[in-house]
Amino acid sequence: MKIALLGLPQAGKKTLFSLLTGRSVPESRKPGDVIEGVAAIRDPRVDRLAAICRPQKTVYAENHFVLCPDVEAGGTAGRHWLDAARRGDLLCLVLRAFDSAEVYHPRGSVDPDRDLRDIEAELLLADMEIAEKRLTRLEKEARAGLTAEQKAEQHALSRCMEALEANRPVRDLDLEPGEDAAIRSLSLVTALPVLPAYNVSETEAAVERGAGTLTISAAIEEEVSQIEEPEERQAFLASLGLASSGVDRMNAAAYDALGLMSFYTVGQDECRAWTIRKGSPAPVAGGKIHSDIARGFIRVEVVKFDDLVAAGSEKAAKEAGKLQVKGKEYVIEDGDVCHFLFNV
Repeated sequence: MKIALLGLPQAGKKTLFSLLTGRSVPESRKPGDVIEGVAAIRDPRVDRLAAICRPQKTVYAENHFVLCPDVEAGGTAGRHWLDAARRGDLLCLVLRAFDSAEVYHPRGSVDPDRDLRDIEAELLLADMEIAEKRLTRLEKEARAGLTAEQKAEQHALSRCMEALEANRPVRDLDLEPGEDAAIRSLSLVTALPVLPAYNVSETEAAVERGAGTLTISAAIEEEVSQIEEPEERQAFLASLGLASSGVDRMNAAAYDALGLMSFYTVGQDECRAWTIRKGSPAPVAGGKIHSDIARGFIRVEVVKFDDLVAAGSEKAAKEAGKLQVKGKEYVIEDGDVCHFLFNV
């Protein structure tokens, strides 16, 4: 799963990307350059399980971030960002919400909600151009007769065009699976989920801006990254009214916006978080560990995270009757600690 970081110039995308992934962004970066990196999701449940099991190795779930070129409102410099955004699975829109005399704003003033509207307008326009071009092509091909697949594409694309012209993104259409499949090759960018991330000043880091959005202060995150001691870092965050760092919250919010969740496996060798889509049945989850588990699935033994922590060990949880044995129809829940049994 790829998370595209999009935003206007000087919004803080490069700083956040570096803080998330640990990768520096070269000063010599060209306008169309795309940089990718991986960010470990600092899941406190993994840490708690590791403290109980004391494994040799601890592995967190990961997000794959893509730093896109700057969005130029009005398209005056082209859309270098568009191809990278289309290849993503989630658009994280970084919006500047901090004042600074040293950092210019391309629009001359700081207004994150205006910037959000500008970026959304660019996304809509880009999709309209693609949809219009494809519909024109289909109309020409209709003279010789359309295949069933082309008719399905034309129908779905006409619905999309109607929405786009009404300033509605494709994601709001709730397309049927067949309609979604018919236009998938076009990679319409407004079909992707969106996470607006407001890059605020230090004094507003704890201010929430509404459901489905994220508040983060790149300035604070740079300070946090310099604090090595976990206790000191947590005390600094608490003094600002924050329970966790913005980078950790951004990572978790992106993971959730993608419809993902974690289940866990524990043992002396390794304590690990595994990523699956919400609603995945047990064989599919097991297949994330190894394809043989999905092919030869027999059953899964599950202990809920809270039950394991309360018991203090897997053995104690089992003795307390907290271990559940489930079959292939069981839908894995967020936080399940699993042992899969299989035979191939």
